[in-house]
Amino acid sequence: MRIHYLQHVPFENPGTILAWAQNNSYPVICTRLYENPVLPDAAEFDWLVVMGGPMNIYEEEKYPWLAGEKEFIRAAIDSKKVVIGLCLGGQLIADVIGGRVVQNKWKEIGWFPVTFTEEALALALFSHLPKNPVVFEWHGDTFTDLPEEAVLLASNEACKNQAFAYGKRVFGFQFHLENTKEIITELIENCRDEMQPSQYVQGAEEILAGTDYMEQDNKWMTLFLSKLAARYDEELI
Repeated sequence: MRIHYLQHVPFENPGTILAWAQNNSYPVICTRLYENPVLPDAAEFDWLVVMGGPMNIYEEEKYPWLAGEKEFIRAAIDSKKVVIGLCLGGQLIADVIGGRVVQNKWKEIGWFPVTFTEEALALALFSHLPKNPVVFEWHGDTFTDLPEEAVLLASNEACKNQAFAYGKRVFGFQFHLENTKEIITELIENCRDEMQPSQYVQGAEEILAGTDYMEQDNKWMTLFLSKLAARYDEELI
């Protein structure tokens, strides 16, 4: 199984997803869109992971490669690849499947609980999760008006649409289960201007104190990936 990921900024990589791939000897390739927006042929990978970033999906004038990236994601979905979007990545997926991405009422930065739906917890891919896990958030926009084929997986008070599944192979997450301490530290250093105090914005000290949350989130992400990989292999047989 070959994994390709799209990275939008130097300080936000797939974190624990990379560790999981390495532990399972899955080859990983990357397109760093901020350096070179040349994208691979779909035949070169089986899974696509679309990372987060401080830009918005509608800033194509500022980031011209966004237009090509959206076409690439659409083609990956149409080719029945496994596609996982994280934060900005989830918003990009939502956009290409016909949803909308808008500014959320609240900016969420820090550790906050989300509530998984009963429908989500009944799925084998998410059955290992508690109903109200504490996850890491860093976003101002959100996805909404998802098509009927998309199943809402999680919500919270600050942001109604926290995760969705589109068919059996496409998943969008507004939150991060993959972030390591290094990535979170880099986010604080590079995006500190976004951390304006509000109801759902924590300070740097509180965020960095969330090591226990981070370690648990990483374990949950690893289990999700392993279950998804097992199902992917079965479907190929």
